[in-house]
Amino acid sequence: MSEIVDVMDVPAHCRTTFSTYQWLQCWQGNADYFITSGDKIRFFFEKGVFDDKGEFVVPKHRSLNKVGHALHAFEPLYTKVTHSAKVQGIARKLGLVHPVILQMNICCVCPLVTPHQDATFLYTEPLGRVMGLWVALEDATVNNGCLWFLPGSHNSGVTRRMVRTPPGTFPLTDFIGTERDYDGDKFIPVEVKKGGVVLIHGQVVHRSAENVSEDSRHVYTFHLMEAHHTRWSPDNWLQPTEELPFPPLYTK
Repeated sequence: MSEIVDVMDVPAHCRTTFSTYQWLQCWQGNADYFITSGDKIRFFFEKGVFDDKGEFVVPKHRSLNKVGHALHAFEPLYTKVTHSAKVQGIARKLGLVHPVILQMNICCVCPLVTPHQDATFLYTEPLGRVMGLWVALEDATVNNGCLWFLPGSHNSGVTRRMVRTPPGTFPLTDFIGTERDYDGDKFIPVEVKKGGVVLIHGQVVHRSAENVSEDSRHVYTFHLMEAHHTRWSPDNWLQPTEELPFPPLYTK
């Protein structure tokens, strides 16, 4: 990732601050940069890393929030890891017939991530066909922002969805429905050692707290969908393209 960041070329109008609280508003740049990132490698930044001329005010290796969403398709190392025998073995043990890779991220920092369900953003019919794999590149602890889960919430359905808005409107996405209120005391932290993987059901409610330690918490995460007898919603922000259909996980 350091080598990729060394040579990254980000157009000035796409130097966009990424925020959990402003998911796709992208007020500081071009919203299209995100909505069209599913088949590309693009860079999303922390607040305050650019001056008013779009120049870095911090070392660029420390400027990133995340990199997504198609490293698995265009960078050989990430292709190898994502399609590895271990990952394929997990999918086979879970009985997945035709899993495809939807997207991936390298998360460079750990901002506060509010409670949410992945199915809000990656919606399928029927539900229950999306799974996240969250791979810890460093130890993830309560102090540096490990994941927290709400037990049993994978059975609760989905009440909120992020959808594309009609062409020519802004913002490019909107939310329909409302998020439930969750009892923060019922969330359970899941600490994991470097190299460990957490499997995330698409409907389970999860969050992470802000990193309050001096330790980084880098993560490689990607999502699989069981494509067998599954309809991918055309309203989702992420859509397959001619350049990059969702690639199958299983290789010959």
